[in-house]
Amino acid sequence: MASKFHIRPATPDDVDSILQLIIDLAVYEKEPDAVKATPELLKSNLFEKKFAHALLAIADDKPVGLALYFFNFSTWTGRPGLYLEDLFIAPEYRLLGLGKALFGELGKVAQETNCARMDWSVLKWNQPSIDFYEKRLGAKAMSEWMGMRLEEDGIDNLQHFVLGR
Repeated sequence: MASKFHIRPATPDDVDSILQLIIDLAVYEKEPDAVKATPELLKSNLFEKKFAHALLAIADDKPVGLALYFFNFSTWTGRPGLYLEDLFIAPEYRLLGLGKALFGELGKVAQETNCARMDWSVLKWNQPSIDFYEKRLGAKAMSEWMGMRLEEDGIDNLQHFVLGR
C-alpha cells in the first residue's frame, strides 16, 4: 500500500479522474444514480468559470482522493468562508493520512484567503467521518441549524415571486 502521497490542485487534465472520484463517492453514499456531472460540466464550472475548486490526493501516481470546495460569505464576520462540498478518499487508501492532508491544504487555502470559517456537511449515518471530524479535527456539529435545499424545479418556481410578474 502506498505510504507516500502528495496533495495538489486539480487541473483540466484531471477532469476524468475527478468525475470517477465523484462517482465513487456517490456509490459510497448509496446514491449511485445521483451523479449528473459530466466531463464538460466539470471542465466549464471548475476550470473556466471557476465556481469551485478541487484538490487531489495523489498516491501510486494516480488521484485517489478529492476535496471539492468553493467560497461563501458570512454577513456576521464580513469575511469569506470556505465550504467543503465533498471530500472522498478511495477505500483502499483510507487511514494513511490523506484526509488529514487534504484538510491541511484546505486550511492553508482558508488562511490565504482570510476565511473566517470552514463549513461542510456529513451524512448522519457516516459515523467514521463524524468521529474523524470531531475527534481528530476538533470540528463541532451545528445542531441548531438544518440544511435546506431547492433543486432545479424549486429554483424555477421562484420565478413566481419575482416582482412585476
